[in-house]
Amino acid sequence: MRIDIITVLPELLKSPFEASILKRAIEADLVEVHFHNLRDYTTGNYKSIDDTQFGGGAGMVMSIEPIDKCISKLKEERNYDEVIYMTPDGETLNQGIANHISLKENIIILCGHYKGVDQRVRDLLITKEISIGDYVLSGGELGAAVLCDAVIRLIPGVLGNETSALTDSFQDNLLAPPIYTKPRNYKGLEVPEILLSGHAANIDKWREDQAYQRTKERRPDLLDK
Repeated sequence: MRIDIITVLPELLKSPFEASILKRAIEADLVEVHFHNLRDYTTGNYKSIDDTQFGGGAGMVMSIEPIDKCISKLKEERNYDEVIYMTPDGETLNQGIANHISLKENIIILCGHYKGVDQRVRDLLITKEISIGDYVLSGGELGAAVLCDAVIRLIPGVLGNETSALTDSFQDNLLAPPIYTKPRNYKGLEVPEILLSGHAANIDKWREDQAYQRTKERRPDLLDK
């Protein structure tokens, strides 16, 4: 998979990809991540990528021209499966979306800023709009990092255990069950006996029941799906 991220703040985005799972995935050539500074596609001394709104109103708007130039240049080099815009009014990111995107070969992620982008960017260039929640950030960079993490960890070979991602919360619309490790007893809190039984079928059943109960208590909306 190749991910091209268009941003006005590439320095804000790079650090998550320089550590942990994301770094290992890049070093293992399982994914390519490239950052493109939108100001490199502007003209004039000030490298301006925004302007005031037609009709008045507070907040600056990202201009279509530099965005169009950047995306057009990338598309000259390869085909893209999705051009994603990170925006608070997009479709809320969930595990199903992450699963779907992880199967793609090449994607572009555009990070919004200021008041957002000229509507014509969304009309002409964007194929998918994603939000990471019902709140507003100062820019789309952190949202893009969240999306990349959710997607990259699903690529075969990225996680040490191939089945790990398949048992995460939300994969089957259930939250993950309780998990335990050593010591067996800590300050009087015991690990459930069933997990020490060695009976795989019973353990699987216990985990399934616990996942259902936890989901019912904490996220009953998931059970409706």
